Amino acid sequence: MQTMCRSRAAGEGSLVLWTPNIYEDQLQKHLRKCNSREKPQPVFYVLNVNSGAVMVDTSAEQVSLSSLSKDDLEKLTDRLVQVTNGLDRPLPNKKLCHPALHDALNDPANGESASKHLKQQGSILAHLERLGLLGQSRCFVEFGAGRGKLSHWVDIAIEDTENVHFLLVERATTRFKVDGKQRKSTFERLHIDIQHLCLDRVPSLVQKQLPVIGIGKHLCGAGTDLALRCLVHSYCNPEGEPHSKRSRTDTELSGNLESTKPCHVNGVVIALCCHHRCDWQHYVGKDFFEKLGLGQQEFGFFQRMSSWATCGTRKPSQVENSNGKEKLEDPEEHDVDQKNNACDTESVQGLQISVEEREHLGRLCKLLIDRGRVDYLERMGYKASLEYYTEPEVSLENVLLIAIPPLHNRNSLSGYAETNQTGIRS
Repeated sequence: MQTMCRSRAAGEGSLVLWTPNIYEDQLQKHLRKCNSREKPQPVFYVLNVNSGAVMVDTSAEQVSLSSLSKDDLEKLTDRLVQVTNGLDRPLPNKKLCHPALHDALNDPANGESASKHLKQQGSILAHLERLGLLGQSRCFVEFGAGRGKLSHWVDIAIEDTENVHFLLVERATTRFKVDGKQRKSTFERLHIDIQHLCLDRVPSLVQKQLPVIGIGKHLCGAGTDLALRCLVHSYCNPEGEPHSKRSRTDTELSGNLESTKPCHVNGVVIALCCHHRCDWQHYVGKDFFEKLGLGQQEFGFFQRMSSWATCGTRKPSQVENSNGKEKLEDPEEHDVDQKNNACDTESVQGLQISVEEREHLGRLCKLLIDRGRVDYLERMGYKASLEYYTEPEVSLENVLLIAIPPLHNRNSLSGYAETNQTGIRS
């Protein structure tokens, strides 16, 4: 007798999949290997451990920008300019390159898109080295790892070092991964949403007790906030300050983890992007917004307006295929977001502003959101900064978030106190 296999994929709200034509006497055997079966969660899975406050006003309807009157739009943009007027801009002249990518950058076989990715990866590596974060006996955690190319280049840059571990965090199944091409470093993939990842419970970290370096290239929207909270939850304050310094919400969410031994986070270097995909619930800068007299509604407006900085003002480049016909090369990731609703012309039809002014307002929105992240890290005991790490011609999303504990490896940061070459505020 044939029956049907009813399996639920891991995670709430997943689709129920039906597999026909399974003989009843073979059903139990099939369920043990069915890819769609509900799988047990790993030991480092803690439901919503990195989520933000649960006190979000879900009843508040999102007001579209296009529904605002001209006066309301002008007041909103005036308010944006006012609150960002005194904020520190990202540091310029921090566009670096690491020698590990020299040969790859000069490979004539590279297309324009490949060259842009390499330039960004090279700059991120150079920043890691400048901060003294490249070395032996440490664990690099790449959030939103995708194929793992950033970790791949970090591994090449530190090829002569020992006892280096890589954790590649990615919730989606990824093709053409580069993990298997590595040499002696240990690469481990964690198939999990950052929202539920507790680093203190990852067996390899518990066993090796290596200091952690958090890295990421173009970690979208709320993913950055989830990653920061994931790292801060795991952060053992170098000055011995109590956990009460955390925000009340973070303390409540991580209260059940006090029995775990925290790992040491020695640095964070993340290239930011897609601020229009941020979420008020997960956003780490709520206290910063509230200090400025802003709240959930204003965040919703500015979050959507942030896409004005990158929403399709630059077209993807043209290349020729093997038949000599012109075709579109894959655009630099996140540069063009024409599908985002906030990019619609009706969003600003009440305002008579130029494309340049709209881009400027979008960058102010990004700055405001990012300064909230810096404020969060500084309240948690880090030294943090924003820096331009590549040219806008390479990527419109060209801001790097950097944070280190104040007592981290002072000797490796030569001349830090005297010259402040890291650009991180004392």
